[in-house]
Amino acid sequence: MWKDEIVEEVRRIREENAAKFNHDIDAIVADARARQRASGRKSASFPPRKPEFRSLRKPVAEKV
Repeated sequence: MWKDEIVEEVRRIREENAAKFNHDIDAIVADARARQRASGRKSASFPPRKPEFRSLRKPVAEKV
């Protein structure tokens, strides 16, 4: 089967990073956010959007 070297590298780095934090997602996210703040780069932050209500029903034709 064909292997993509870049994908393999990303997966290896992701696994190494997860192992560093004992696969604790909260610790991984906290570290990522700390590194983002320390980078000094601007980042966009948007408030959560309220989901739109969408009916799954088909519209009923009006009787004349």
